[in-house]
Amino acid sequence: MLKKKLSSLPYLIEIQPFLKGSNHVDVKTIDGNVSLREFIASMMSYAPWWLVLLYRIRTIVARVLGLEKQIELEGPFQISPEDISFTPGGNAHFFIVRKAKEDQYLISETPEDKHLSAYLAISVENLDGNLNRFHVTTIVFYKHWTGPVYFNLIRPFHHLVVRQMMRAGISQRK
Repeated sequence: MLKKKLSSLPYLIEIQPFLKGSNHVDVKTIDGNVSLREFIASMMSYAPWWLVLLYRIRTIVARVLGLEKQIELEGPFQISPEDISFTPGGNAHFFIVRKAKEDQYLISETPEDKHLSAYLAISVENLDGNLNRFHVTTIVFYKHWTGPVYFNLIRPFHHLVVRQMMRAGISQRK
């Protein structure tokens, strides 16, 4: 099933180098009538109370495992579409842009850490009318024995969080 999802990704050729040797890949898809920039900004702005709480619990788990960096999430906050960089080395919230093309895809990486590295690839496929299909790909590489331990602890929440972030991504901003 994953191979089929990967083979249907738009801009797969650009994402392909980031997949080599990965330990975990998942692809989630959602349709909406927003632009790629709007989708990413709304997705990254998603910080309901329960997600902030999960990030606080995650910080405790990360400290117990001796992980170097913890991503702090405090809400609420709003990221505007103009705040999303499509320049390699720029920022997309706490992610670092590695490769991007306006209105097509953005591939970003989590900050450097000893346990794992992860990429978030977001691509858009234009459908009929104003409708777009967004593909959100998570790519994880374990770097230390704590990588699979940590990721398997957060994996169930990862799927929930990404799905909810995607729903927020397609919602119309006020």
